[in-house]
Amino acid sequence: MAKALLLVGLGLGWGCSPAPSEPSPAPSTTTSARTANPDTRRVVVVINTKSPDSQAVGAYYMDKRGIPADAAIHIACPPGEEISRTDFDVLIATPVREKIKQLGRRTDFVVLTQGVPIRIGDKWGPSVDSMLAGVPSPIKPITTINAENVNGAVHPYFQADEPFNSEKYSMWLVTRLSGPTVADAKALVDRSLKAEAGKGPFLFDQAANRNTEDYARLQTRMSEAVANLNRRGFQAELDEKPAFAAPGQPLMGYVSWGSNDGAFRADAYRQIKFKPGAIAETFVSTSARTFGPAQGGQSLIADLIRGGVTGVKGYVSEPYTFAMADPQVLFDRYTRGYTLAESFYAASPILKWKDLVIGDPICRPYPQKPSETGS
Repeated sequence: MAKALLLVGLGLGWGCSPAPSEPSPAPSTTTSARTANPDTRRVVVVINTKSPDSQAVGAYYMDKRGIPADAAIHIACPPGEEISRTDFDVLIATPVREKIKQLGRRTDFVVLTQGVPIRIGDKWGPSVDSMLAGVPSPIKPITTINAENVNGAVHPYFQADEPFNSEKYSMWLVTRLSGPTVADAKALVDRSLKAEAGKGPFLFDQAANRNTEDYARLQTRMSEAVANLNRRGFQAELDEKPAFAAPGQPLMGYVSWGSNDGAFRADAYRQIKFKPGAIAETFVSTSARTFGPAQGGQSLIADLIRGGVTGVKGYVSEPYTFAMADPQVLFDRYTRGYTLAESFYAASPILKWKDLVIGDPICRPYPQKPSETGS
């Protein structure tokens, strides 16, 4: 997949969600042993002082990871899931940018915490996370969707096969510690610290109703991801059966079409379990529309967080197919020793858009082997 062109015949509507004219359904820290990790010097943590949840999760993460105290960025914004563009600029983007400048050291990873808004504007708006990641970048947000605008929003770290450096790439890698509850958000930290370099299993569940137009591209990339993993000694399965896969054991990696699979079973989806360090992607347009209670609508990554995943990508509103994470790149990078954040961003092309990455950005269970070739 070349960086130069992401739209194939402007096949925008992968069928992941209703058309934009059809609204989607509404959607105290304990002392612990710190893990020595030089990557902690490249991390800042954004804590919303108007949210007790944010303060609790931020303090927990900084304590567990041994993040330097001066890496805390305290903001004060409304703690709901949506924030206006003006408030985003003034209350989030500006203090983050200024604090990073004041630190005087290279910052590559920005961690948002539960209680920091997820979406800018209304239910169709971009994610706080992706817009914040692009603050240092001259890339312009997509307004009108056409090939020129989409290709202009492709960030420079897409498909990269080298460690991330914010000074080289003029962006930050932003991830988030959020879940249905504070306990779920803290558990993401615990799983990151317990992550091990498991050989599998990795499950890639294709959907019988996703073999046409641009859907087929991701089906193919699932197949290629499985072939790559198996060739390198991992245990990866491509499930091509019509039924929605219900794995009987905890997974190290997972990709599916979620509720876009014509055979989707919510009970099976909510019973999926994961090993510490596991990552996932679902090709679902509004999978990160909320972390709170939801009545109806598409499947949510919140259920996978409850199931024990360590890192997962979601979308706060319709991203169209060109923004989905490429499973071949995602799992190739992760299992070759890249961090969780590097793996998701290398696999995801668009900046200042709808994306949201859950997890500790410096989670790195696999040893890096520069001699291995990527995709």
